[in-house]
Amino acid sequence: MPLVSTAELVAEAQASRTAVAAFNVITLEHAEAIAEGAERAGRPAVLQVSENAVKFHAGRLTAIAAAATAVARTSGARLALHLDHVTDPDLLRAAHAEGFSSVMFDASKLSYADNVKATADAVRWGHARDIWIEAELGQVGGKEGEAPLDAHAPGVRTDPREAAAYAADTGVDALAVAVGSSHAMTERTAALDHALISTLRDAVPVPLVLHGSSGVPDTEIRQAVAAGMRKINVGTALNTAFTGATRAFLEAHPAAVDPRKYLVPAREAMAGTVAHFLGLL
Repeated sequence: MPLVSTAELVAEAQASRTAVAAFNVITLEHAEAIAEGAERAGRPAVLQVSENAVKFHAGRLTAIAAAATAVARTSGARLALHLDHVTDPDLLRAAHAEGFSSVMFDASKLSYADNVKATADAVRWGHARDIWIEAELGQVGGKEGEAPLDAHAPGVRTDPREAAAYAADTGVDALAVAVGSSHAMTERTAALDHALISTLRDAVPVPLVLHGSSGVPDTEIRQAVAAGMRKINVGTALNTAFTGATRAFLEAHPAAVDPRKYLVPAREAMAGTVAHFLGLL
């Protein structure tokens, strides 16, 4: 099926008061599992490649973007291609040529004023090329290389009035907000601030995005969608499924050397995880 745009999927979620899930792609098997899980669930999804994943591929975006695109085009599911957590302006500018319909431009580590300026510049560049731009305000934390962050510490969460001003000043199409989740959680113990999500939904004129959803329990995700989250990002949960299935196979078959033998159950485990998350939405 041809690629659809992230903007289209999020707009549909906004209109129906549901959410679209976006899953991180690191390897070809990730992309295949996301497509398979979306087909099983009968739901659309977003294939998202992060800047860290690009670094894993020696800083080259083309091959992993082409692989994800090929998987999407041969899938029966409606899939979009998104470039996630981009801090490098050169990587941002590479998105258009590689077929990405959306980019999450991450200037959250900058001062507020510098964040607004850098994000507004990214939005102008993106909109001139029909690319939907997501940004982040607040501190979700937990990315590789970052100091540990208490998602419940004072000052970490997104302020609704600041978020409204930020959206107006930057022109972003969606906003990732800090409401109690954290990236790279391997246990699903995060407690979200659903009252804050509702307040942000009413204050901010663009769709809200939840990062760090792998650490959020099912009931919390459902409540977050009901409160106003429209894009749900999932990464670590796929890696947990992949690694767990691989480890189990190798423990049971210590003499195995053919990677296909353990990549099959690993891919299947990820597809099941994708279908589960899509079923929540």
